[in-house]
Amino acid sequence: MFNVNIQNKTLKLDERTPILSVIDDPAKTYYVAKVNNRLRELTYELCYDSNVELLDLTNTDAVKVYETSFRYLIAHAFHNLYPDYQIKICYAISRSLMVTVLSPKTQIDKAMLKAVKKEMDRLVSQDLPFEKMMMTKEEAYDYFVSQGQTDKAETLRYRPEKTCHFYKCADYLNYMHGYMVPSTGYLSKYNLFCYDGNMIAQYPRYEAKGEIPPFNDEPTFAKVLNRAHKWAKLCNAEIISDMNAHVNADTYVDFINMNETLHNDMLHELGGLIANDIENIRLICIAGPSSSGKTTFSNRLRIELMSRGINPLRISLDMYYKNRDEIPLDEDGAPDFEHINSLDVQLFNEHIQALIEGEEVELPNYEFEKGRSEHGTKIRIGADTPIIIEGIHALNDQLSYAIPKHQKFKIYIAPQFQINIDYHNPISYTDIRLLRRIVRDRKYRGASAERTLEMWPSVRRGEFKWIYPYQEGCNYVYNSALTYELCVLKKYALPALQEVSQDSPYYVTASRLIRFLKYFNEMDEKWVPCNSLLREFIGGSCFAEVDE
Repeated sequence: MFNVNIQNKTLKLDERTPILSVIDDPAKTYYVAKVNNRLRELTYELCYDSNVELLDLTNTDAVKVYETSFRYLIAHAFHNLYPDYQIKICYAISRSLMVTVLSPKTQIDKAMLKAVKKEMDRLVSQDLPFEKMMMTKEEAYDYFVSQGQTDKAETLRYRPEKTCHFYKCADYLNYMHGYMVPSTGYLSKYNLFCYDGNMIAQYPRYEAKGEIPPFNDEPTFAKVLNRAHKWAKLCNAEIISDMNAHVNADTYVDFINMNETLHNDMLHELGGLIANDIENIRLICIAGPSSSGKTTFSNRLRIELMSRGINPLRISLDMYYKNRDEIPLDEDGAPDFEHINSLDVQLFNEHIQALIEGEEVELPNYEFEKGRSEHGTKIRIGADTPIIIEGIHALNDQLSYAIPKHQKFKIYIAPQFQINIDYHNPISYTDIRLLRRIVRDRKYRGASAERTLEMWPSVRRGEFKWIYPYQEGCNYVYNSALTYELCVLKKYALPALQEVSQDSPYYVTASRLIRFLKYFNEMDEKWVPCNSLLREFIGGSCFAEVDE
């Protein structure tokens, strides 16, 4: 006999019992559970003393399970209706999924959308179970080759384990990288609509408290993602197995330099845009979410502009923090250094305006240990010197209210990947940034992966509040993704994540990232250029190491 603590009660059980059998949830509000701090599907059979925490869609892990299952549902519907079509599912604008038919000259129109939605609704209404199955890697490879799904077959070859778990629903079988809900009946919340010959699929998000957020058309970002998709095809790295094929002595140096050249090309393009309007541009504003590579990017942009005869001045927004006792408090009563009111906005505007008008200004020097500003450097600039500012609020016009909009050039930077594990399993942009930050924090701040994972939810809340609302109004989006970077980051991130103990509240996230990283072949970083954006995280940068 064993005890199970669940939903504020203790059950005494004497045989293996699925979690579903012991919970009261007729409305299907729980999607996955933590059992003794391990993420478990609701079909998991309890057979030992357990503390069970049920997770709903306000939890990020539950939303990941919903999304994985939702992608299965989409693929299932297409399989039933259009068995000869292969689809690719990627992350898209406005925190949604984009479904593309890979068959040449085939686009998703209203008729196809209507048929797919009708089939998905049918599958949901039947509440069909997802049955977990197991195959050896060899059996799985043969199966997917027979189905014409070579993307899955080739990727599974890089799975270190000898077996694979699959899910069967009715007569449809698929491999999904992640946990699943018990049945199709859990997947009733979604929106579908046509978008540029593809299908946008929306699903509930934890940051929207388990609801589907409004769709915001983001044409600037749509173009960036389209460009990233074309690049992945061009360098033959749409899925992990294709990218891993580059990790050999004959091709990986070329592969690294191809990707670095893309960054150089974007910098050249960006430099041209600024140079063409330099008579008007006085303030170059750079912002992006954590670990996007803002520090290296701003240095490389400065050099790009210098090569065009433009000599910008870089100013850090960190100089303008208020004294510690003036910093607003967050919901937990702690100083909220990410709030715009933590900066002396008035002083910042006075200084920028004075510099633009040719006056001398004494920039503040904020001493973080003391929590106050002290006297800094006196500076004056010429009429042809633009000012580069970089920070969380750089795109927010509240920060630079005194500067006319036509004098501001706004740049948003973030890694925007269009690489998949396989065609049904996309790679999260957010996970890439998190892995970058884990590596950087460990190397430069002496912080464990657990400490970075502990801070990450707060970082994400700040991004949703202070960065994402201002991203679409920018003049340029710089895609800081390097297609090869996960093959390099693995060497540093994997041991850091493996240090997270099983009793840690962040063990679930660490385990998920470990499983993901194991798919990648390691790449020697010795050929990564010293000015590469990746050097900001792994070390060896030719620029001064400055925290984001």
